Amino acid sequence: MNGAQQQARLTAASIEAVSCHICNLLVSDSYRRRHGNICPRCGTALHRRKPDSMSRTWALLIAAAILYVPANVYPILTVVSFGQPTTSTIIGGVIELAAGGQWVIAAVVFIASVFVPIFKILALLFLALSVQLKWQARPRARTLLYRFTEFIGRWSMIDIFMISILIALVKLQALATVTAGPGAIAFAAVVIITMFAAMTFDPRLIWDTEGMGDDGG
Repeated sequence: MNGAQQQARLTAASIEAVSCHICNLLVSDSYRRRHGNICPRCGTALHRRKPDSMSRTWALLIAAAILYVPANVYPILTVVSFGQPTTSTIIGGVIELAAGGQWVIAAVVFIASVFVPIFKILALLFLALSVQLKWQARPRARTLLYRFTEFIGRWSMIDIFMISILIALVKLQALATVTAGPGAIAFAAVVIITMFAAMTFDPRLIWDTEGMGDDGG
């Protein structure tokens, strides 16, 4: 192995140091032995890998997958106009918007409410399986997939904001009564849980099978 390859494989673990996962400060093991396992810059507990990363990620993914079903089956809102209640699920709302010619809004709701949540669940499931089964193929691509999954997660609540605005506008005009349904609660739970799942997953585990890290706690 030449000098460039050795430099490329240089890690915090190989030089007996720990990188803070909050502020990225590199702390030596000698400092930790003298001053404790706390980051001197931000005060966060230091660890080579996120504690119980895989077990927490799996638990959150299973919960999100279970809640994804009622989020799409149960109504996300109920409109009561002239005493007649009308319920709408996420998919039903997308279909109604498309039928009414609101293609852009329908596309936004579909992407934010249907595609993004299921993509996050499937992407994190793939990443968790790749770590669990110790896959060695394309670790860089899997790391980029993780970063993209984190990035798009923030857009999953767009339709919840739209519902909130709709409720406020309709009630102000006294045209009807709009209330959020159980589907909205389940959907919000899916979004929050998948966000936590992405946070608990440690992408450094992807590289451990390549010999570019260690399994220290």
